Amino acid sequence: MRPRAVLLDAMGTLIHIEPPGPLLSAQLAQRGIIVTPQQAAQAFSAEISHYRAHHLEGHDAASLLLLRTRCAALLRAALPEAARRRTTVQSVREMMLASLRFVAAPGAAEALCSLKAAGMRLIVVSNWDISLKEALEQAQLLAKVDGVVASAAVGSAKPDPAIFRHALALARVEASQAVHVGDSVALDVQGACAAGIKPVLLSANETPAVPASSRAPASSRAPASSRAPASSCASTISSLSELPALLIDCGLTS
Repeated sequence: MRPRAVLLDAMGTLIHIEPPGPLLSAQLAQRGIIVTPQQAAQAFSAEISHYRAHHLEGHDAASLLLLRTRCAALLRAALPEAARRRTTVQSVREMMLASLRFVAAPGAAEALCSLKAAGMRLIVVSNWDISLKEALEQAQLLAKVDGVVASAAVGSAKPDPAIFRHALALARVEASQAVHVGDSVALDVQGACAAGIKPVLLSANETPAVPASSRAPASSRAPASSRAPASSCASTISSLSELPALLIDCGLTS
C-alpha cells in the first residue's frame, strides 16, 4: 500500500539557504560600508545563535518583528565598529532579511510533483517561525504542497510528537497512513517514530553546494554526529529524486 500523506522537513530536506555573509557584505557595500564577506559571516553567527534559541517566539506578525529586531541588534553589535557607526538596528534588520535567500533542494520540485500526481497529500512540517510559508514561496515550492505546519505556529517543535499530530490532522490521515521525510535522525526519524509515523531519512552522500545549516533553528536539524547511522526503523535515501520510487513503486508504509 502507498502512503496517503507525506510529511516533509523544510531546511536541509526541501530547501537550502544561500550563505548569508557574502550577501550581507554586498548589502552593506551598496550603502558605502565596507565589510568583508568573512566579517559579515562572523557577525551573522551572533544572530544565528539567538534565532536558533528563540524561533518559537515568532508565532505571529508582532512577535516575529520583535524577534527579528533583536536578531538584527545582535548582528549589528557584531559588525566592525565603523559599520556600527553608519547603521541602525532598523537598517541592519532590512539588510539581514534581504540576505536570507532560500532555494529548493536538488530534486525537490520534481519529487513533490511526482508524489502529488500519485494522489498523496504533501505537508511540510518544520521547526520554524511563522515565516515558513514565505521561505517555501521564495524557493518556489509552496504551491507544490498541500499544507504547512511551523513549530512556532503550533507551539511545539520536533521531535515532540505533537507537531507531527498537527501535520496528520491537516493531512486528514492516521499515523499509519503517512511517512515523514527529513535529514535528522534525532529530530525527524526519532520524532516520527514517537508519533507512530514511518520515517524516511535523507542522508546525502555529499555536502550540498548551498549549506543547510546557515540559519535554521537548532531544533530543525541535529549535529552531524546524530545524522548517521540511520535509525533501524527508517528507510534511507541519498537524494529526493529517490523518494517517488520508494513511496510509489515500493509502496512503503509503516
